Amino acid sequence: MRDLDPYYMPQRTLRFKIRQDGRVEETVEGLVGEACINLTEKLEDALGTVERREPTSDTFLREKVQKQTIPAEIH
Repeated sequence: MRDLDPYYMPQRTLRFKIRQDGRVEETVEGLVGEACINLTEKLEDALGTVERREPTSDTFLREKVQKQTIPAEIH
């Protein structure tokens, strides 16, 4: 049922467009919430100053975390 799950994103993609004036445009796909910024932070520091960020709808999603507790019995 992964097709019905809005949080399932099987592929993560980074796209870069280098403009004639030397600016680099970066697009991130397949990450939710702040994961995009966490992934690209060091790369952006190496490239220079970030002029602006344009959040996509994925930015406002929350990562789906599944937790399972299994009771342990000690004999």
